[in-house]
Amino acid sequence: MPELPLSLRLLPERPVSATTADRVLVVDDVPDNLSLLHDALDAAGYTVFVATHGEAALLRAAQVDPDIVLLDAVMPGMDGFQVARHLKAEGDTAHIPIIFMTGLTETEHVVAAFEAGGTDYVTKPLRPAEVLARMAVHLRSARQARQARHALDAFGHATMAIHFDAGPAGRPGRAVWQTPLARRWMQVYFDAPDGRLPEPLEIWLRLQLARLDDPLHPAQPLVRERDGRQLVLSLQQRTGDDDWLIVMREVSDAATVSALLATFKLTLREAEVLYWVARGKTNRDIGDILGSSPATVKKHLEHVFVKLGVETRNAAAGMAMQRVRALVG
Repeated sequence: MPELPLSLRLLPERPVSATTADRVLVVDDVPDNLSLLHDALDAAGYTVFVATHGEAALLRAAQVDPDIVLLDAVMPGMDGFQVARHLKAEGDTAHIPIIFMTGLTETEHVVAAFEAGGTDYVTKPLRPAEVLARMAVHLRSARQARQARHALDAFGHATMAIHFDAGPAGRPGRAVWQTPLARRWMQVYFDAPDGRLPEPLEIWLRLQLARLDDPLHPAQPLVRERDGRQLVLSLQQRTGDDDWLIVMREVSDAATVSALLATFKLTLREAEVLYWVARGKTNRDIGDILGSSPATVKKHLEHVFVKLGVETRNAAAGMAMQRVRALVG
């Protein structure tokens, strides 16, 4: 094997950011570029996979689940922009950061790279030290985001980010990323193909976005039922120019919570708080169950007292259970 160039020999043996789990997919139709990057990445401790054309890149990405993709923009056949759009359209690969490699530095090509889903870009001729430095930043961010999403799953709050054009003639929405639990619930409650936005969810989301600034019509959750279970979807904050965060959770004792919500004109969270109050739970217990602070639970409970016209927990619990027994008994 020929001696490495000086720029590669000066690279650290293993950058701090690289771990044995960091898998890199390099896509380029020029063998010399593949060889240069493969040797540099391998020396830095990464597991490297290569593809020489767009179709092979999509197949390899599905097989190896890379942590990051280095993608040549200009290739014969399916170019890098098309590859990126395919990766971002699939739920299993949408979260993967993509760094474009290109000799095209005109503004229109840089914009095209980001519009296709690119996270960053490097220009050719490639400088391996720069590529590694940029990779380290994006791998660290992707790892933190992945840990946060898995943490939400651990607490029973599945999360999904949706890319959505809110205009009346907007294109159908799609999932930018989903936590594993969100992906499973989408299949269970919507029979939804991975990454595709089912029609009931899109209709609900479009209605919620139309009412964002309407104080008379606050946001309402979407409730889906399947086999005696109930999934509640809530619209959260915007995550990007056209990305919206949706949080899902399965509600305990769905029939009782639904009855409380309808009977007393409560919000979903107020109905859940009242349900657990009736079950004898403290504010701290309820906060742990719902993923809220005791102070937030107390504030919800104050609203419940006003709506029920009572002043104590016992009175609220007694009235709630009396009404529920009449409705579902």
